[in-house]
Amino acid sequence: MINTLADRMRGLASLFWREVAKFGAVGGVAFVIDNGLTYYLMHGPMSDSEAKARFVGATVATVFSWVANRFWTFRHRRQANVVREFVMFIVINGIGIGISTGLTAIAKYGMNIQDKNVLFAAGVVGILVATVVRFFAYRFLVFNKELDEEEAFSHDHEIIEAHHRAKAKAMHAAGTEAGSDEGEDAVKRR
Repeated sequence: MINTLADRMRGLASLFWREVAKFGAVGGVAFVIDNGLTYYLMHGPMSDSEAKARFVGATVATVFSWVANRFWTFRHRRQANVVREFVMFIVINGIGIGISTGLTAIAKYGMNIQDKNVLFAAGVVGILVATVVRFFAYRFLVFNKELDEEEAFSHDHEIIEAHHRAKAKAMHAAGTEAGSDEGEDAVKRR
Protein backbone atom coordinates (compact mmCIF):
# COMPACT_ATOMS: atom_id res chain seq x y z
CA MET A 1 0.00 0.00 0.00
CA ILE A 2 2.83 2.41 0.81
CA ASN A 3 4.45 1.73 -2.58
CA THR A 4 1.12 2.48 -4.27
CA LEU A 5 0.78 5.70 -2.28
CA ALA A 6 4.36 6.66 -3.16
CA ASP A 7 3.67 5.91 -6.83
CA ARG A 8 0.59 8.12 -6.73
CA MET A 9 2.52 10.94 -5.05
CA ARG A 10 5.22 10.69 -7.73
CA GLY A 11 2.50 10.76 -10.39
CA LEU A 12 0.93 13.87 -8.87
CA ALA A 13 4.34 15.56 -8.62
CA SER A 14 5.06 14.69 -12.26
CA LEU A 15 1.69 16.10 -13.32
CA PHE A 16 2.36 19.26 -11.30
CA TRP A 17 5.74 19.85 -12.95
CA ARG A 18 4.30 19.21 -16.43
CA GLU A 19 1.65 21.82 -15.67
CA VAL A 20 4.33 24.23 -14.44
CA ALA A 21 6.35 23.70 -17.65
CA LYS A 22 3.32 24.25 -19.90
CA PHE A 23 2.23 27.25 -17.82
CA GLY A 24 5.75 28.63 -18.20
CA ALA A 25 5.66 28.20 -21.98
CA VAL A 26 2.26 29.90 -22.26
CA GLY A 27 3.46 32.58 -19.86
CA GLY A 28 6.59 33.15 -21.92
CA VAL A 29 4.56 33.79 -25.07
CA ALA A 30 2.08 35.95 -23.12
CA PHE A 31 5.06 37.84 -21.64
CA VAL A 32 6.34 38.62 -25.16
CA ILE A 33 2.86 39.69 -26.29
CA ASP A 34 2.33 41.84 -23.20
CA ASN A 35 5.73 43.49 -23.20
CA GLY A 36 6.04 43.80 -26.98
CA LEU A 37 2.69 45.53 -27.26
CA THR A 38 3.31 47.64 -24.15
CA TYR A 39 6.73 48.75 -25.40
CA TYR A 40 5.29 49.66 -28.78
CA LEU A 41 2.42 51.60 -27.20
CA MET A 42 4.68 53.36 -24.65
CA HIS A 43 6.98 54.56 -27.41
CA GLY A 44 4.23 55.29 -29.91
CA PRO A 45 0.49 55.89 -29.73
CA MET A 46 0.31 55.98 -25.91
CA SER A 47 3.63 57.67 -25.17
CA ASP A 48 2.08 59.93 -22.55
CA SER A 49 0.10 57.17 -20.84
CA GLU A 50 2.43 54.36 -19.74
CA ALA A 51 0.05 52.75 -17.24
CA LYS A 52 -2.71 52.56 -19.89
CA ALA A 53 -0.22 51.06 -22.37
CA ARG A 54 0.63 48.39 -19.78
CA PHE A 55 -3.08 47.73 -19.26
CA VAL A 56 -3.71 47.23 -23.00
CA GLY A 57 -0.71 44.93 -23.41
CA ALA A 58 -1.72 42.88 -20.40
CA THR A 59 -5.32 42.59 -21.58
CA VAL A 60 -4.34 41.23 -25.00
CA ALA A 61 -1.89 38.80 -23.36
CA THR A 62 -4.65 37.70 -20.94
CA VAL A 63 -6.99 36.65 -23.74
CA PHE A 64 -4.18 34.67 -25.37
CA SER A 65 -3.29 33.12 -22.02
CA TRP A 66 -6.84 31.95 -21.29
CA VAL A 67 -7.15 30.21 -24.64
CA ALA A 68 -3.71 28.55 -24.38
CA ASN A 69 -4.13 27.49 -20.74
CA ARG A 70 -7.66 26.21 -21.31
CA PHE A 71 -6.80 24.11 -24.35
CA TRP A 72 -3.24 23.06 -23.50
CA THR A 73 -1.86 23.58 -19.98
CA PHE A 74 -4.94 22.66 -17.97
CA ARG A 75 -6.95 20.88 -20.69
CA HIS A 76 -7.63 17.98 -18.33
CA ARG A 77 -8.99 20.38 -15.69
CA ARG A 78 -11.33 22.49 -17.80
CA GLN A 79 -14.63 23.23 -16.16
CA ALA A 80 -17.85 22.32 -17.92
CA ASN A 81 -19.14 25.83 -17.21
CA VAL A 82 -17.00 27.86 -19.64
CA VAL A 83 -18.54 31.18 -18.61
CA ARG A 84 -17.71 30.63 -14.91
CA GLU A 85 -14.19 29.53 -15.82
CA PHE A 86 -13.64 32.58 -18.04
CA VAL A 87 -15.03 34.97 -15.41
CA MET A 88 -12.74 33.44 -12.74
CA PHE A 89 -9.82 33.69 -15.17
CA ILE A 90 -10.60 37.37 -15.83
CA VAL A 91 -10.87 38.11 -12.10
CA ILE A 92 -7.52 36.43 -11.39
CA ASN A 93 -5.92 38.23 -14.33
CA GLY A 94 -7.49 41.48 -13.22
CA ILE A 95 -5.55 41.06 -9.99
CA GLY A 96 -2.40 40.27 -12.00
CA ILE A 97 -2.93 43.25 -14.30
CA GLY A 98 -3.51 45.38 -11.22
CA ILE A 99 -0.15 44.26 -9.82
CA SER A 100 1.83 45.01 -13.01
CA THR A 101 -0.05 48.21 -13.85
CA GLY A 102 0.07 49.25 -10.21
CA LEU A 103 3.84 48.95 -10.02
CA THR A 104 4.15 51.04 -13.19
CA ALA A 105 1.78 53.66 -11.75
CA ILE A 106 3.60 53.70 -8.39
CA ALA A 107 6.92 54.20 -10.16
CA LYS A 108 5.56 57.03 -12.32
CA TYR A 109 3.20 58.85 -9.98
CA GLY A 110 4.38 57.80 -6.54
CA MET A 111 8.12 57.94 -7.19
CA ASN A 112 7.95 60.53 -9.99
CA ILE A 113 10.07 58.41 -12.35
CA GLN A 114 9.84 59.64 -15.95
CA ASP A 115 12.32 57.33 -17.71
CA LYS A 116 10.22 55.03 -19.90
CA ASN A 117 12.71 52.16 -19.60
CA VAL A 118 12.52 52.26 -15.80
CA LEU A 119 8.72 52.40 -15.97
CA PHE A 120 8.78 49.46 -18.37
CA ALA A 121 11.02 47.53 -15.96
CA ALA A 122 8.65 48.27 -13.07
CA GLY A 123 5.86 46.63 -15.07
CA VAL A 124 8.07 43.61 -15.79
CA VAL A 125 8.73 43.16 -12.06
CA GLY A 126 4.97 43.37 -11.54
CA ILE A 127 4.43 40.66 -14.15
CA LEU A 128 6.89 38.36 -12.39
CA VAL A 129 5.11 38.81 -9.04
CA ALA A 130 1.71 38.36 -10.68
CA THR A 131 2.86 35.17 -12.45
CA VAL A 132 3.33 33.29 -9.19
CA VAL A 133 -0.09 34.45 -7.99
CA ARG A 134 -1.68 33.46 -11.32
CA PHE A 135 -0.28 29.93 -11.44
CA PHE A 136 -1.67 28.93 -8.09
CA ALA A 137 -4.95 30.74 -8.69
CA TYR A 138 -5.38 29.06 -12.10
CA ARG A 139 -4.46 25.67 -10.69
CA PHE A 140 -6.73 25.76 -7.66
CA LEU A 141 -9.51 28.23 -8.55
CA VAL A 142 -9.97 28.43 -12.31
CA PHE A 143 -8.97 25.08 -13.80
CA ASN A 144 -9.87 22.96 -10.81
CA LYS A 145 -11.69 19.90 -12.07
CA GLU A 146 -10.89 17.05 -9.72
CA LEU A 147 -8.15 14.58 -10.56
CA ASP A 148 -10.57 11.78 -9.61
CA GLU A 149 -12.10 12.18 -13.04
CA GLU A 150 -8.73 11.48 -14.66
CA GLU A 151 -8.27 7.76 -15.22
CA ALA A 152 -4.64 7.62 -14.05
CA PHE A 153 -5.54 9.20 -10.70
CA SER A 154 -9.05 7.85 -10.20
CA HIS A 155 -8.15 5.86 -7.08
CA ASP A 156 -6.08 8.48 -5.24
CA HIS A 157 -8.66 9.19 -2.55
CA GLU A 158 -9.17 5.48 -1.87
CA ILE A 159 -5.44 4.90 -1.46
CA ILE A 160 -4.88 7.96 0.72
CA GLU A 161 -7.92 7.20 2.88
CA ALA A 162 -6.88 3.54 3.26
CA HIS A 163 -3.41 4.68 4.30
CA HIS A 164 -4.90 7.02 6.94
CA ARG A 165 -7.27 4.29 8.21
CA ALA A 166 -4.37 1.84 8.53
CA LYS A 167 -2.29 4.43 10.37
CA ALA A 168 -5.16 5.28 12.72
CA LYS A 169 -5.81 1.60 13.37
CA ALA A 170 -2.13 1.04 14.18
CA MET A 171 -2.12 4.03 16.54
CA HIS A 172 -5.31 2.81 18.22
CA ALA A 173 -3.86 -0.67 18.62
CA ALA A 174 -0.68 0.78 20.12
CA GLY A 175 -2.77 2.93 22.49
CA THR A 176 -4.92 -0.04 23.52
CA GLU A 177 -1.84 -2.17 24.09
CA ALA A 178 -0.25 0.58 26.20
CA GLY A 179 -3.53 0.95 28.08
CA SER A 180 -3.69 -2.79 28.86
CA ASP A 181 -0.10 -2.71 30.17
CA GLU A 182 -1.09 0.12 32.53
CA GLY A 183 -4.16 -1.87 33.61
CA GLU A 184 -2.04 -4.91 34.42
CA ASP A 185 0.34 -2.72 36.46
CA ALA A 186 -2.62 -1.34 38.42
CA VAL A 187 -3.87 -4.85 39.17
CA LYS A 188 -0.40 -5.90 40.35
CA ARG A 189 -0.19 -2.88 42.70
CA ARG A 190 -3.44 -3.83 44.45
